[in-house]
Amino acid sequence: MPLPKSLASFNRRVTNKVSRLVAGRLPGFGIVNHVGRRSGREYRTPVNAFHHGDEYVFALTYGPGDWVKNVEAAGGCTMQTRGRTVHLTTPRRFTDATRSPVPGAVRPILRLIDVDEFLAMRITTG
Repeated sequence: MPLPKSLASFNRRVTNKVSRLVAGRLPGFGIVNHVGRRSGREYRTPVNAFHHGDEYVFALTYGPGDWVKNVEAAGGCTMQTRGRTVHLTTPRRFTDATRSPVPGAVRPILRLIDVDEFLAMRITTG
């Protein structure tokens, strides 16, 4: 069960504004650049991002919110992470009760908040 939508709404209005200042440079974080599927507006959403093989994995702590739906509709996005831009394609949602695609230190936290839904995207060049 993802975190409440009211918390997601608060984070979108308040916390994300602060997070965007550093999320593109810190390990384990990124800023997903995506376009609204209805509005056509460009968005920058701070996320936890975990490099796993040839893809990045995102724990959907609030469920499949707008940014996830926008990325799925577009077939990918770009992300700033650790000071560089990464191109991501082929978004796929999946459930993993073991939470194995994320680092071991993160798994207990996701288990505690009962999150086992993820989004993975393949890293591409340009």
